Amino acid sequence: MMDFSSVADDFFVNLNVQTTMKLPDSRETVLHFFEAAQKEFGAMASFFQRESGEFVLEGDREAGNYRWSELHPHRLCAGYFNPPSLEDAYHLHNWLLERSQYYLGISGLDVEAMDLLFGFNLDYQGNRDGIVAEALLGDSPLAGFCEDPTIKPIEFEPNMVVSLDEDCYVQGRISIETRGTSYQVRTGQYDEEPISIYFTVRRYPAPQQPIDIMESFRQQCEACEDITSRIVLPRILNPIADAIAAG
Repeated sequence: MMDFSSVADDFFVNLNVQTTMKLPDSRETVLHFFEAAQKEFGAMASFFQRESGEFVLEGDREAGNYRWSELHPHRLCAGYFNPPSLEDAYHLHNWLLERSQYYLGISGLDVEAMDLLFGFNLDYQGNRDGIVAEALLGDSPLAGFCEDPTIKPIEFEPNMVVSLDEDCYVQGRISIETRGTSYQVRTGQYDEEPISIYFTVRRYPAPQQPIDIMESFRQQCEACEDITSRIVLPRILNPIADAIAAG
């Protein structure tokens, strides 16, 4: 497994399982599920319910690296922020997927979509939209908008979805979040928010073919690793990082 943590200021692996039927929300079921997770992952010791209703179990967000999991009415999601290795991140998601079938009754028949996301943060205090445009537009026709020194990008967040199989039931999404505002560009007062690069592999169930949860997760991990290594890093993340270093 490649060490993706070395190519950005932060690296994280998130899982999202969307269900058709409402997930259990009874006190006994929710506590049993998260108590089992807390025993397996001891640092996940903070449990609470948000005002919007979702249940949350997470580690210490101030520690620099932590696991988290949330249970929504129709969604189970989790992530590992700055995991020591991909294997550690996969262990969290594998464990939750396996146990969710027993504790929460999640079935492949019930899954509307399943996402695996690789995320990268690059710290930059400046015009983040401008640095992304500089890194990615190159000599493309759109680069003309940035060649005039009187023009400053204030919103440049590319987003693209592609099919990874012939029938479009497995899709990849590359997206960039800059968190920039026109106020920052106008005043030159930039905050310390990062540039985030996300690559997501999503699987939808094919007709008459419920998702095999564990097998799909394995395949999505392979696809994320492969495309991130071959395309996301050399063609998107590294050029942005180089532009930041040169700036």
